[in-house]
Amino acid sequence: MAKVLMFLPPLAFAGLAALFIMGMNREDPDTLPSALSGKPAPAVQVTPLGDGAVFGDAELRVPGVKLVNFFASWCAPCRVEHPFLEQLAAEGITIYGVNYKDRAEDALGFLGELGNPYTAIGQDQGRMALDWGVYGVPETYVIDGDGQIVLRFAGPITAQELERQIRPAIAEALQ
Repeated sequence: MAKVLMFLPPLAFAGLAALFIMGMNREDPDTLPSALSGKPAPAVQVTPLGDGAVFGDAELRVPGVKLVNFFASWCAPCRVEHPFLEQLAAEGITIYGVNYKDRAEDALGFLGELGNPYTAIGQDQGRMALDWGVYGVPETYVIDGDGQIVLRFAGPITAQELERQIRPAIAEALQ
């Protein structure tokens, strides 16, 4: 029995090392996995934010590509990505905003200061984000005309990520 137990630590170490090696050899080790890619977008559960239009499940299933962007006024990276959201909106991309765990007056001040790229917007106190698998803000989902998630992008959209991930996902969603 003692001889069998002495092999346990090296076997456990070898198993752990194999897991690490597999993780490091992923296509993009910096991206967070999403169990929702290729599946229908989960339910939209938002409350109105100010006087703006609110969106629901039906809007995610109309033809055409759309983005769902989770943001908050207290989120510094959300400020970084905001000009790129405005650029996409100016190009005609429909963007739905989900204000995450934020005070309404702070969110409205944020949009008043930086501009509002959202076609419609709602407030989430955490339930929708939980259902969508949001790790933190900002997070953006590219949705196709059937309401299927094409891409989950965690982190701020930058010029590099816009070209590397977002635009190719938008092109895929349009097919």
